[in-house]
Amino acid sequence: MAWFFLFCAGLVEVAWAVGLKYTAGFTRLWPSVFTVAGGLTSFFLLAQAARALPIGTAYAVWTGIGAVGTAVLGMILFDEPRDWVRLACIGLVVVGVVGLRLASTR
Repeated sequence: MAWFFLFCAGLVEVAWAVGLKYTAGFTRLWPSVFTVAGGLTSFFLLAQAARALPIGTAYAVWTGIGAVGTAVLGMILFDEPRDWVRLACIGLVVVGVVGLRLASTR
């Protein structure tokens, strides 16, 4: 169940991180409300996962999911660069997250 909480926390992190773009520096009310709520939800889910998983693993996987998801959505939604170096680096983060999951004993 901890890995499920952690995966959900990572997905919610992607949502609130992308939401930051829509807040316009927290000058738009509803995008700001949803972004803050997403951040709190993501932290709560991470905390639940960290009850059973090593904090280093949980935090690294959480930030990895958030970084990869946010970078990919940035390319899709905001036309951010898609050069091969950027894609290769995103791939390395994915390899790291998968490696942490495979190396985990819980």
